Amino acid sequence: MTPLTPHRPGRRAASRLLAAAAGLATVGALVAALPANATQDRHHGDKHRRTVDVQLLSFNDFHGNLEPPAGSSGQVTENLPDGTTRKIDAGGVEYLATSLRTARKSHPYSVTAAAGDLIGASPLLSGLFHDEPTVEAMNKLDLDVTSVGNHEFDEGATELARMQNGGCHPKDGCFEDGKKFQGADYPYLAANVTNEKTGKPILAPYWVWKHNGVKVGFIGVTLEGTPDIVSANGVKGLKFHDEIETVNKYAKILDKQGVKSIVTLIHEGGVPASGSYNYDCDSPSGGAGISGPIVDIAKGISPKVDALVTGHTHNAYVCTVPDPSGKPRMVTSASSYGKLYTDTTLTYDRRTKDIVRTSVKSANHVVSRTQPKAADMTALIGRWNKMAAPVAGQPVGFISADIPGRGATSPEAPLGDLIADAQLAHAKTLDPKTSLALMNPGGVRSDLVYKASGSEGDGVVTYGEGFTVQPFSNTVNLADLTGAQVIAALQQQVSGSNESSPKILQPSAGLTYTLDMTKTGAARVVVDSIKLNGAAIDPAATYRVAMNSFLAGGGDGFAALGQGKNPLVGSDDLKALNDYLTANSSATSPIAPPKADRITIVK
Repeated sequence: MTPLTPHRPGRRAASRLLAAAAGLATVGALVAALPANATQDRHHGDKHRRTVDVQLLSFNDFHGNLEPPAGSSGQVTENLPDGTTRKIDAGGVEYLATSLRTARKSHPYSVTAAAGDLIGASPLLSGLFHDEPTVEAMNKLDLDVTSVGNHEFDEGATELARMQNGGCHPKDGCFEDGKKFQGADYPYLAANVTNEKTGKPILAPYWVWKHNGVKVGFIGVTLEGTPDIVSANGVKGLKFHDEIETVNKYAKILDKQGVKSIVTLIHEGGVPASGSYNYDCDSPSGGAGISGPIVDIAKGISPKVDALVTGHTHNAYVCTVPDPSGKPRMVTSASSYGKLYTDTTLTYDRRTKDIVRTSVKSANHVVSRTQPKAADMTALIGRWNKMAAPVAGQPVGFISADIPGRGATSPEAPLGDLIADAQLAHAKTLDPKTSLALMNPGGVRSDLVYKASGSEGDGVVTYGEGFTVQPFSNTVNLADLTGAQVIAALQQQVSGSNESSPKILQPSAGLTYTLDMTKTGAARVVVDSIKLNGAAIDPAATYRVAMNSFLAGGGDGFAALGQGKNPLVGSDDLKALNDYLTANSSATSPIAPPKADRITIVK
């Protein structure tokens, strides 16, 4: 396993990039201290003020969305003063760069941070090139530091090391003649990810921003459950530790080094009571409007930490959740895909070297597409699009209307059903006895949009659009499961690790059942209602089931799906989708959106 080394600070103003040299030996000297090459600050008057405002700009879950996301994936909801809401088109790195650069003006103390999943599950423009375009874009918009998320491990620790350190891809080589990938200009932090053999972190666990005597430490962690939602190969040889214990450990280390102002970048999140980005999360009291894993984590993280920048759930919120001492502490998340950024003001007290918590202010802001585009990002997109064009623009099928996937308003998504149907069709070419397919909802990354994204024409689905929907390069796997195991898998959607946040499998045509959400746990699945082509599932019978390789490994908490016998591996899931679209649609006979009526949901 290749260890990660720190970023190279010489590519931007050195005053914005200084790492903490002291204390790194405590984590096995895996990373070298960054050189202390600070420049002379021009704001001399600040040195004589007791407090100074540090601007923290943050975002999360960018997922390689260099171009504006299509359909509902590229919109945010805003609450209006009259009680109504409106949708706003948002996102795209050309606009994100403009937003951040505009926000930094007149802020001499400004640091930009992210909370993971910047790469992975990316559209073709980035994913086709192993996310090198996104890392290049993050360098250009002056990202200072990020934690890893679960998707940073999609291609394994060695590839993550290449993202940090640079170098050409081991199989695909360099994508541009005469150019070598330079790697990230910012440090990836993963305090709670260690090498199983050595027990040492594979990345720097923390980083310290310094400017004119002001120091703010950043600790980066991903969710402990990363191995449950990433393919086994992606996390091979790694161990993921408890978020609270890890953050508290490194908060003590930073405190001993004299760093009293600390921000945690954590790739885990919550669910706000409203989907509007400007919802008041602290009404009627602090943190009342948010639930989910981040709440208990925030309540357990040491009071030494002054703010939490979070992610993973793709939600937008700005909340104050009490720390273990009962003191309010800011917890933020900026939705996903670069549609929002968070602007937090941290008032730094030079005497105590700590943040004045009562003065912390934060708000999410829309990355509007009505503002000017950043010219350097437009050029970057154009350069990579030129290389991707021969593949991206190939038509693979036709649709009669939008087919919602990520943007679906119900647990069963029309696009999820379509993908399950495609995998069943592919599986039947390998084994005609295959009777059903199941698709994990998290693997459906976008919508199929009727309106043309380029010159292909309305209703035309291109290879690039299909790639955006299914970017993981999973294979379609077949396995024999008993009826009892199929029933258990359906129950695991709403029980065990998925009870608090259900993951509803997308079923192929012919599989129907009732989900009673008024009940709890496994009882939500009405077992007597489960039917395949009109016949009740027989617990003692054997069924040939198609699923992607992620589910076949028991991913997303579906242990029952990992117990299959007589496995057979087919083509990758994107090929299965493209083949299905090609075989079942034409310009004169496009595919209509599935009705998404295979699961009857009682609320």
